[in-house]
Amino acid sequence: MKQPKQPSFFDAFLPISVLVCLLGAAVYLYGDNSSSGPNQIALLFATFTAALIGLKNGYTWKTLEEAMIKGITLSLGAILILLMVGALIGTWLLSGTVPTLIYYGLQIINPSWFYAASCLICGIVAMSIGSSWTTAATIGVALLGVATGLGLDQVVTAGAVISGAYFGDKLSPLSETTNLAPAVAGSDLFEHIQHMLWTTVPSFVIALIIFTFMGFSADVNSDIGRIEEIVDILQGNFNINPVMLVPLLVLLGLAFKKMPAFPAISIGAVVGAVWAMLFQGDLILSQIDASQGELVGYFKLVWATFYQGFTVSTGDTKMDDLLSGGGMSSMLTTTWLVMTALMFGAIMEKTGLLEIFVRSILKVAKSTGSLIASTVATCIGTNVIAADQYIAIVVPGRMFKEEYEKRGLKPVNLSRTLEDGGTITSPLIPWNTCGAYMQSVLLINPFDYAIYAFFNLINPLLAVIYAYLGIKILRIKPEQTEQSA
Repeated sequence: MKQPKQPSFFDAFLPISVLVCLLGAAVYLYGDNSSSGPNQIALLFATFTAALIGLKNGYTWKTLEEAMIKGITLSLGAILILLMVGALIGTWLLSGTVPTLIYYGLQIINPSWFYAASCLICGIVAMSIGSSWTTAATIGVALLGVATGLGLDQVVTAGAVISGAYFGDKLSPLSETTNLAPAVAGSDLFEHIQHMLWTTVPSFVIALIIFTFMGFSADVNSDIGRIEEIVDILQGNFNINPVMLVPLLVLLGLAFKKMPAFPAISIGAVVGAVWAMLFQGDLILSQIDASQGELVGYFKLVWATFYQGFTVSTGDTKMDDLLSGGGMSSMLTTTWLVMTALMFGAIMEKTGLLEIFVRSILKVAKSTGSLIASTVATCIGTNVIAADQYIAIVVPGRMFKEEYEKRGLKPVNLSRTLEDGGTITSPLIPWNTCGAYMQSVLLINPFDYAIYAFFNLINPLLAVIYAYLGIKILRIKPEQTEQSA
């Protein structure tokens, strides 16, 4: 069989140019609705462009199709989690779990400290359970509700939630990316985490300082009357009680015990449904269609919450928006976005178009500083092009590993850099699996919250500064080189 020919730089540049132009046009024409279809079409056209280049270079359509199918297959785990998170949000709204978190949050959190506290709380939870996604879907959603009650900016709050969630996720030994990066680079897990502290902790401290300053200087529009009004709405429509937090504690406990995300979130959603039937009877009875009998209507409403979410009518439009949502159907647009993004990434990798950029980068990366900066840039670029944080860790890690070894750099330098550039920047890109997920959960476009996700912005920058200044860049000792040989 004839071998496909090597692609040129122009070959690699063309589909990316198509993607960037179409994504820019989608944002310009559709604004915040760009992820509801326009971005998916842009990704499909960019995929077709890359496929045509692959055909030109000698790849068969069957090979390209198999690559796309494999790319979609890689996303199936994330899609299952997405769908179940939708169900969880719906049942937790109906069960009163989210309303209870909002209720107590309004009671105990001071507006001046709110942004910093949100960031810190999400950081602690994510570090405990190893999941930024679960943290955002549970604690993050509730904190956005508290922000509304306190008259604070929801977009800044989303930035604080993302910052905290990814700080905790990045340093947790339970996190998938924290295990993946050292596995790809060939470093030890706990040595990897220890080495990450040097870039991660200072970045987080700076982010907390900024959030604290923003909290104290914010023009807080909350008034006691409005907060009391919100509290009355919550108490008037839901049974508010600390017992309503049991579904959250169950989910966090399962995550801490290292149960995989999909079954843990599924159990959390089911516990939420059970809690709704046990403790929110009056609310359910006020919403059911009793034409088929009260018991049947009761059962139908709870069942429907899994797939279409929960809708409440309180007489207050803003509170209705806050307390309604969820359901698996709410995640279908995000699922579509994830699938099209990974199709494009798979074609780019299979046809060697992605590798062209890395080879071009290595030609100019002469110093250690420029090598690490190039790795960070490649991870960010892969997040943009391949649209998945796992690919943004695996592909650059595989491509740069040999170069780090040649230059006598310990594997932990690479594994840390993969996280500094790959893990951290993924939620800032709307068509990335992480960015799409965060938008579907927090209902805020990544383009809006990205400028306030201070930790995610500072961390890659600090990694590059460390690299050029030679701070905590570990080198292989001569005897280690001999042993590896």
